[in-house]
Amino acid sequence: MVVMMADFDFSQAIGEARTKYESIAEALNIERLKSEISDLEQQAAAPGLWDDPENAQKVTSRLSASQAQIKKLESLESRLDDAETLFELGQEEADADSLAEARSEVDEIQKDLDEMEIQTLLDGEYDSRSAVVTIRSGAGGVDAADFAQMLLRMYLRWAERDGYKAKVMDTSYAEEAGIKSATFQVNAPYAYGRLSVEGGTHRLVRISPFDNQGRRQTSFAAVEVVPLVEETDHIDIPDSDIRVDTYCSSGPGGQGVNTTYSAVRITHLPTNTVVTMQDERSQIQNRAAAMAVLQSRLLVMRHEAEAQKKKELAGDIKASWGDQMRSYVLHPYQMVKDLRTGYETSQTQAVFDGDIDGFIDAGIRWRHEQRREETEEAEKS
Repeated sequence: MVVMMADFDFSQAIGEARTKYESIAEALNIERLKSEISDLEQQAAAPGLWDDPENAQKVTSRLSASQAQIKKLESLESRLDDAETLFELGQEEADADSLAEARSEVDEIQKDLDEMEIQTLLDGEYDSRSAVVTIRSGAGGVDAADFAQMLLRMYLRWAERDGYKAKVMDTSYAEEAGIKSATFQVNAPYAYGRLSVEGGTHRLVRISPFDNQGRRQTSFAAVEVVPLVEETDHIDIPDSDIRVDTYCSSGPGGQGVNTTYSAVRITHLPTNTVVTMQDERSQIQNRAAAMAVLQSRLLVMRHEAEAQKKKELAGDIKASWGDQMRSYVLHPYQMVKDLRTGYETSQTQAVFDGDIDGFIDAGIRWRHEQRREETEEAEKS
């Protein structure tokens, strides 16, 4: 007796899963990955590794990420074999429970393969880097400042959920509520590749908690994402090209948090790029952190000039308010929708609690398709 599974072709499903697995394994280049792991293991075993904590953190993070990729690939291959065996046994023994379990396992494998497939799409020049993210409030007054703070919390919660190390580097608080701007760093392999699709203008529609008449308010915030610079980037900034100002750090509502001039503002005169940093304890630390962010932004500008493509890395850094990439609607209905990919959800609270992987994955797929179409157009012309 053969047990049939209504509306489900197991052979087709397992075949599609194996094809996708093979495509991912080829794209990730397992032999190259194993060679990279071997090299990183040697670096990690070096006696003086932790003499340079920043480099040590980079080496151990990349090693951990690469080992996790290999382990997941090997696990997926084994799970595919086990699911196929379970299905065959279920057919032979007419065991409906075994067939249902096999189907459930294939569904889970497909989800894991989809997740791994995203990794193969992160093939941009700087996608493997850590990320520096800046959020700025835009049009909308106090609601916009509050929205900017909501986005900051959302991204920090996202990093926490995914096990990424995030550090707030600078916060400029608004007078009434929320923030004028904030800059944070996410230290993890491929953090830039994932977060770069979040760059752009975000829009919030809700009943304003700051309006005593309870009117609906639309407010905006800009998100800028740049890759963290590395020593090999060679971004030389002559002292004559920058102006450095120091001032006292401040907390919410302008309340002083210290009485020393530890906060630093660096202005890059040729491009009028301004970076502020106040969350470190000393002026020296804040200056070093500000220079790192400035170099990251100049790196993006240099790449844009060389490639002659605006928005290729960090998007439009100045942010155009008429170019919203995502809307968060809390009234008259609940909906978060990405206007580029069409991905949406009614679980608005979950989104603000950091559940944004669906948006990020859709954005990565959309960007990959855009690049593919651009390449095809270029080849035709």
